[in-house]
Amino acid sequence: MIDIHSHPLWEVDDGAQTFEDAVAMCQMAAEDGITHQVATPHCNYTYTFSPENNRQKLAQLQAAVGDAPKLLLGCDFHLSYDNLQKLVETPKDFTINQSSYLLVEFPEQFVPEQMDRVFYDVQVAGLTPIITHPERNPVFARKTGLLYHWVTRGCLAQVTAQSYTGGFGPSPKRLAEAWLEQNVVHFFATDAHSVRSRRPVLSECYRKLAESRGEETAARLLRKNPEAVINDRPLPFQPPPLPPARQERKRGWLSFFTRR
Repeated sequence: MIDIHSHPLWEVDDGAQTFEDAVAMCQMAAEDGITHQVATPHCNYTYTFSPENNRQKLAQLQAAVGDAPKLLLGCDFHLSYDNLQKLVETPKDFTINQSSYLLVEFPEQFVPEQMDRVFYDVQVAGLTPIITHPERNPVFARKTGLLYHWVTRGCLAQVTAQSYTGGFGPSPKRLAEAWLEQNVVHFFATDAHSVRSRRPVLSECYRKLAESRGEETAARLLRKNPEAVINDRPLPFQPPPLPPARQERKRGWLSFFTRR
């Protein structure tokens, strides 16, 4: 399995707090069967994102854990005006393994009205946005058709494995299952922050997917799609996204872009 979203780098955000914590997270990931782990420090108004510091820490961590898991760099990229300016200047500092794939994180209180334009500009720059953990975002929970809206416009979606297995409560679990039915989920990842409450574990999610939706789906969402991302290749064939329920469509797309 390949984990495209995790926070094992220590002292850079709210993930691993010490070097020992970081090593323990990587060891747990390897024991769980994760072969590649992408370290994705936050880049937002709270945490300073330093590409050079991240590269140095990644090399130090890889030397300590050995060959497994293979560690790669990315970014949990907050969609803000300042960040978008940096992205245009040096996109490879933020993308997953210097590929064309970018993890993007939404604010939790509202979705800016200009997001269609933002995503268009990101895509024109040659990047593919991967929307991170929408099932845990209150705006997406209220406006469940938003994900379909952006997936049909070229975005991809990553759901937290622990959400699907029930670790974040009934609402994220229900959304994860509903979006799977709509074929708008492309990846599951750990978004791991420690070896305790938010662990670097994907095997439980893989087993549930294999049992409920078949081995092919589990392999696609946890191995094949992430493998394409880290190697900067197009995703393999994906089942086409299905529109949201009729009552969701009746509200009209414009209602999705309100601040309420």
